[in-house]
Amino acid sequence: MQIGFIGLGNMGGPMAANLAAAGHHVSGFDTAAEAPDGVTSTTSAAEAVAGADVVITMLPNGAILRAVADQILPAMRAGAILVDCSTVEVEAARQVAGQAAVAGLGWLDAPVSGGVGGAAAGTLTFMVGGDDAAFETVTPLFDIMGQKAVLCGPAGNGQAAKICNNMILGVTMIATCEAFAMADKLGLARQAMFDVVSTSSGYSWTMNAYCPAPGIGPSSPADTGYRPGFAAELMLKDLGLAQAAAQGADADTPMGAAALELYRRFVEEEDGLGQDFSAMLPRFEGRGRST
Repeated sequence: MQIGFIGLGNMGGPMAANLAAAGHHVSGFDTAAEAPDGVTSTTSAAEAVAGADVVITMLPNGAILRAVADQILPAMRAGAILVDCSTVEVEAARQVAGQAAVAGLGWLDAPVSGGVGGAAAGTLTFMVGGDDAAFETVTPLFDIMGQKAVLCGPAGNGQAAKICNNMILGVTMIATCEAFAMADKLGLARQAMFDVVSTSSGYSWTMNAYCPAPGIGPSSPADTGYRPGFAAELMLKDLGLAQAAAQGADADTPMGAAALELYRRFVEEEDGLGQDFSAMLPRFEGRGRST
């Protein structure tokens, strides 16, 4: 396919490179990052999407998505499909989906799970909102960039799935870090804690696959000084999106709200900025009950 790719940063760059390595012709644009090997660099977003069968965007937020959509929708050929892999507000996704429909274009919101490592390895999971026909067309590209793509319903539902997933992730990581810090103070060795919990009812992805304790379980950012695989500020962003959606839907999410406040303090008032979201563990290690 002829593919236009807008946003070639830490996530978009490897995704675009994997598509190019698989034999697709990829034209890319980014305001700062350079195009990876195999991707043709262009001087504007409109140039990158001209003549493309599928256009993929990977952008920081909904405001930028809206601005980029205003630039590229008029430049896309009729019948092309816009696939947004950013994590943005549900309403932003649905607004741009409506614009795409008016322009005679297909749309999929397809935020991802798997982080920078998954983008490089081609093992992302895509949570997709949109129609069946567009999903069927783009599925071969999802298969290159990831290991699984799930059609979650109409436009916006991919974003809904992503923020629900990441609200669980944020809450669970906090609970995992709290438990390790408490285990330390109770005299329970971390390896023993892991051996029990990882095979018991406390089993979770944050414990078994992304353990926040250095030297315990499979390799994770904890083993590299909490260099981010998924930065704490990105978790803060996603928890904020989840709470905004919860407010709009009149959904009661007290644990999600508590997780948002803890990550806000960690990123904005403590030393969490630029660290992995699992660096909550050393935060709790140094705190007593009164704090």
